[in-house]
Amino acid sequence: MAIIAQKPKGTLDLLPASIHKWHTVEQIVKDCAQQFGFKEIRTPMFEDTSLYVRSAGDTSDVVTKEMYTVSSAGDATFTLRPEGTAGVVRAMLENGVMNEGFPQKVYYVIPCFRHDKPQAGRYRQFHQFGVEMFGSASPFADADIIMLAKSVLDGCGLENIELNLNSIGCAECRKEYHKALKEYFTARKDELCQTCLERLDKNPMRLLDCKSPICSAIAKDAPVILDYLCDDCRAHFEMLKSILDSYGVSYKVNPKIVRGLDYYTRTVFEFISNDLGAQGTVCGGGRYDGLVKELGGQPTPALGFGMGLERLIMTMENTGKDFLDPKTPDIYFAPMGQKAQMRSAQLCMEIRDEGYSAEFDVIGRGLKPQMRYADKIGAKFVCVLGDNELETSSAKIKNMRTGKETPTSLEDFKNTFSTLIIEELFALEDVNGDLESILNGLIDSEE
Repeated sequence: MAIIAQKPKGTLDLLPASIHKWHTVEQIVKDCAQQFGFKEIRTPMFEDTSLYVRSAGDTSDVVTKEMYTVSSAGDATFTLRPEGTAGVVRAMLENGVMNEGFPQKVYYVIPCFRHDKPQAGRYRQFHQFGVEMFGSASPFADADIIMLAKSVLDGCGLENIELNLNSIGCAECRKEYHKALKEYFTARKDELCQTCLERLDKNPMRLLDCKSPICSAIAKDAPVILDYLCDDCRAHFEMLKSILDSYGVSYKVNPKIVRGLDYYTRTVFEFISNDLGAQGTVCGGGRYDGLVKELGGQPTPALGFGMGLERLIMTMENTGKDFLDPKTPDIYFAPMGQKAQMRSAQLCMEIRDEGYSAEFDVIGRGLKPQMRYADKIGAKFVCVLGDNELETSSAKIKNMRTGKETPTSLEDFKNTFSTLIIEELFALEDVNGDLESILNGLIDSEE
């Protein structure tokens, strides 16, 4: 029988066999964000289309080519979120969070949607970890955001990562810079692609990150924004570099990192993996001091970054980094007969009530198929229940790693099992003394 449908182009099915990789990365990003004082925020998966037009700009690729937009009943249009920042700013303003004191620091782990050409590590539905900080114009805030991103990458075990840093100044800096860019690119106007020609007057900084090989070659010799910084922006950038130097963080000043919209200011940065080839950026961020005002709030300094989880996981896979072990059942009950199945179900619930994972046969298979299944799902212990076990109210709990069988009464089953699972933890961790000292310390503190 033929399958009647397949997943949409540019999407992924996250299957049970690999979901532990996602759990690993999600736990790392959440732990790191909380260590830096960030709290989770969750916003709708879709927003009014005008929000993204205002935040991303009507000349950006996101707005002109990549958004998934639908009409509701009536005249309103809504767009599946292509990124996280705009929705967070909207939520902070609408719910009055900006009035609760600064800095406000939030993080999110969300699915996003862009009608982009699928590539390695880039999908039309993708997952993004992002953080946003509101209320601080200090370069110490810039450094803290960068260090949070680095903490995540370090927590994932990634080593061949380079921090690229730049400043794009403020609106005053960019007036003269835009003039210089227009003069430079206008002189080679006949060689530019159609997209760059359309951007030349409205958004000349966008020409610097065009993916066309011809335009990229032309952009290599374009004027550099660092030569046009005002005194305040230059001082901010120099202070940021000094802070990173004091942390012992290496970085590369890359004047080609730009943002095309006016509300982006000063610091921009990217973390680039040298293990991913041309599509090596695993994190991008910076300041957007003008966005809150652009979306209807009071002028508020703000900054953040976004990190694609698919690309992060792919980098970990390519470099052989460790993930959390897949979750497996602590015990599997193999009943023989309906009465034994009933008792297995009861024991399962008792074990689950103690916080452990337990399964039992619900199909009615013979003993050998059940044992093969228990091995396949990685059960740590197995207990076979049949008529004899029910009559004697006793059973044996088999350790699937060692083969050792431990007898127990069914009435005392959960206590015996709890002892066995703790002993197995000691054995697997191979740090008996350390664990014992920790447990003894906890006992002493309780006393």
